[in-house]
Amino acid sequence: MQGRRKLILGRLGLWSCIFNKNRKCPYFLVLALATWGGVGFLPGAPGTWGTLAALPLWWGLTHLGPWGYGLGTAAVLLLALWAAGPAQDYLGQADHPAIVIDEVVGLLITLAGMPLTWPAAVAGFILFRTLDILKPPPIGWFTMGDSGGLEVVVDDVLAGVTARLALEVIMIFWGRG
Repeated sequence: MQGRRKLILGRLGLWSCIFNKNRKCPYFLVLALATWGGVGFLPGAPGTWGTLAALPLWWGLTHLGPWGYGLGTAAVLLLALWAAGPAQDYLGQADHPAIVIDEVVGLLITLAGMPLTWPAAVAGFILFRTLDILKPPPIGWFTMGDSGGLEVVVDDVLAGVTARLALEVIMIFWGRG
């Protein structure tokens, strides 16, 4: 069993990361998380690609109930805070466009408690992306700080909270709420 585990983890590049404390471990894990498995490297609009790539996770977490959804979102938020700062160093740019784990967190916050329907997903997607791109006050105020992981993630968290509140108002006017 040890040999099989070493073979599988070795092919994934994780054996040395987990067991030998190789310096490549943080690099591999940080970039895999920060770019959401490489989605952030897609051409065009990486933030939009990252937000789209978050939809399957939203679907899966929704099936875990409110507590599962909250814990899953909190786990992704903690991973984003951990990975975003070092990823900037590895990629050589503050808030590098390839870092899209913050978009994943923002969309999960936006769609928290929303019905598992296409209209909800589309409305949440459009609202979140609009707020994330335009960064109206107070969201934009939080992008003027240092280049650490918190500064990368906080504006997307605020865009997610704002979009979620807007979705709730929309749902009240549409008859749910």
